[in-house]
Amino acid sequence: MANSWTLISHPDFNMKQWNYTNTDEKIDGTGGKRHPRYGMRRLHGGLSEGIDVITIDNGLLSMEVLPTRGCGIQRVQCEDVKLEWCPFESPVHPSFVPISDPSGTGWLEGFTEWLVRCGLESNGAPEFDEKGKLIYPLHGRIANIPASYVSLHEEEFGQKEILLKGKMFEQKFFTKNLTLESHLITHFHSTKFTVRDVVTNLSAEPTEFELLYHINTGQPFASTGGYVVVPFDRLAPQNDIAVENLSEWDKLGQEIKGSKEVVFYFEPAVDSNGICKVMLVNAKGDRAIVLSFRRDSLPYFAFWKSRLHRSDGYVCGLEPTINFPNVRSFEKQHGRVAKLEPSESRTFELNFEILLDTETVQKTEAEIRNLTAIKKIEPKPIKEWSPLKLL
Repeated sequence: MANSWTLISHPDFNMKQWNYTNTDEKIDGTGGKRHPRYGMRRLHGGLSEGIDVITIDNGLLSMEVLPTRGCGIQRVQCEDVKLEWCPFESPVHPSFVPISDPSGTGWLEGFTEWLVRCGLESNGAPEFDEKGKLIYPLHGRIANIPASYVSLHEEEFGQKEILLKGKMFEQKFFTKNLTLESHLITHFHSTKFTVRDVVTNLSAEPTEFELLYHINTGQPFASTGGYVVVPFDRLAPQNDIAVENLSEWDKLGQEIKGSKEVVFYFEPAVDSNGICKVMLVNAKGDRAIVLSFRRDSLPYFAFWKSRLHRSDGYVCGLEPTINFPNVRSFEKQHGRVAKLEPSESRTFELNFEILLDTETVQKTEAEIRNLTAIKKIEPKPIKEWSPLKLL
């Protein structure tokens, strides 16, 4: 039986407080399974005032989604695996995030999610004009645009599917008229979930856009001894700081107070179906999160590490993207800014799986490493990928 619920509908409906448990199936409690359940609540107090949180629990895996913050995913949990990172108390309402701060980095004041989208007009470093005036802020605006429409659906497609749909509009008169429709999909009692986004140009004129997925995991899952497995044809450090860490680019490393972030850029390798598969493995090697995406829609990848003390943000980021997160003018110069004709749409899909035993982790790791037959590691930043110069 199909079920559907409207949770948010602009301009006059918001569910605010809601809970539902599906008890159609008999659950004996073995294997950690429970009845699927969903909920919505509104946060109060401090910088979280007014944020809506939607919880989706498929009976084995649970996720918290923030429709108020562009339908970003705050955290994911499956058995003892917790995917989250932020050392701060709670998410920040977009009204408290100074995106247009003259520094260009106001976006960081609201950065708390496990999965956050960067875009759509721009998605990289802040860019300024010749007089120092901000043109494009850090990572763009989409993560701080509340969803206008959100609905939840249960469908029967052989497996019982759970679908959360959200729709955000990024608009500016004379400049842009874009929409991003998000789909978060999982199935009853599954360790897998999918993020599928459709970006559409609503304008009668052609437009350009950028999109990067910032997937951030911190402690305890990401910690000293953990590592990432990325199949690639080419790898390059973003800047001189990354050069110093190049020999350990795939290792998470120890906490270092006051350390600088490091970023590595990739041309990812793919299997015979055009799929790139990346994994993040914990220190014990018995748990992993696997991310899969199509290279023809997300042709580049970045790996980001912040090795700060846990109280300041020890975290690593997996970043499939249509362009590198540099200033927009540099990416346009090198042909990496995407174009959409009037009414044209493009679809992007990320598939995730949580692995819960050593044997499966090792088998999957071997499969991914076999995708890289000949890999080229650049010893320093390359001019086509990074505008920064070595000091």
